Amino acid sequence: MKIPSRPVTIVAAIVFPLMIAGIMLARASGDGAEQGAVDNPALTVTVVRPEPSSLPIRIAATGNIVAWQEASIGTEADGLRLTEVRVDVGDAVKRGQVLATFAAETVITELSEARAVAEEAEATLSEAEANARRARVLDATGAMSNEQINRYVTSERAARARLEAAKSIEQRHRLRLAQTQIVAPDDGIVSSRSATVGAVLPAGEELFRLIRKGRLEWRAEVGTADLVKLSPGQIAHITTTGDQVIEGRLRMVAPAIDTQTRNGMVYVDLPSVGPLRAGMFAGGYFAVGDETALTLPQSAVLLRDGFSYVLRVGLVTDATSKVLQTKVTVGRRAGDRIEITSGLDPSERVVESGGSFLGDGDLVRVVTEPGRPGDEPVPAPPKTARVAL
Repeated sequence: MKIPSRPVTIVAAIVFPLMIAGIMLARASGDGAEQGAVDNPALTVTVVRPEPSSLPIRIAATGNIVAWQEASIGTEADGLRLTEVRVDVGDAVKRGQVLATFAAETVITELSEARAVAEEAEATLSEAEANARRARVLDATGAMSNEQINRYVTSERAARARLEAAKSIEQRHRLRLAQTQIVAPDDGIVSSRSATVGAVLPAGEELFRLIRKGRLEWRAEVGTADLVKLSPGQIAHITTTGDQVIEGRLRMVAPAIDTQTRNGMVYVDLPSVGPLRAGMFAGGYFAVGDETALTLPQSAVLLRDGFSYVLRVGLVTDATSKVLQTKVTVGRRAGDRIEITSGLDPSERVVESGGSFLGDGDLVRVVTEPGRPGDEPVPAPPKTARVAL
């Protein structure tokens, strides 16, 4: 076997230790870089603490928009043909305005006949009265028997009765002639129409339905426990389908409770002008006072998997802090504040905004905005995301 020369052995003895030292140095450098990456904060954030705020006490309610009162307008004329319809659904009408007319020729003829009968009865009465007057004059002289005198007086009374009956018949036909015109019983808006030109209708058939005065109201249901907090005159806030809020005024609280739902009905007057229409379903609330509650900015509360969370901030070193995801229960909202009902101590610091970019256990750098009490200001590095206190 060939033995290596001495120079090769010397070179190997020098190179191998150097290679081993280089590998160890590289590993040490990598471990340091990883440690530096772990200690590097993910974001620069600002923090807030829960603050007491004055929040309104609201009583929620839901219900239908309906007409304040409806008037059913029908026909009293029996068997007449409808010749004209002057209004349609949605038209505003005034009290006494003609809405539709029936054919009046038959009624006019009957009225003329009744008038003639009345005039004949009036002439007969005049003759009977004259005969009765002469009989009374002759009664004192004895020239006429009592029996004949009584006959003239009785004829006078009968003629007067026939005249009254004829006048009543004439008045009945006058009323029937007036009934050939359908008039509005009140100011309002036509909400439905079933009148059709040419139809021959029986008495009592509905032709129109009218929203009286054009007034609408919100009939909403409220829980029994909240019903005692309401009283007439309070303001209701009703939300329409377009998220527009309409104000109404509570007119009346129902005196009875529904035995099935255990809810009470409230009646809220609505403005005559607005987007609300009869038949709509709407939700809303009554503001009945204020109370103090613990709140955070809405930007500090995260919604994840259907639950609400905040990111609590705990100190790790002087330069870095760790965020801890904490589940909380939220309540009412007022402006940009949201009520925290449980899950958070008032002394805790939480990330103000930008929490959606952070996860549980991430390291952050906390800074304080000018004028905000808290940690001492630390210059923020460029291009950082901002989070709240």
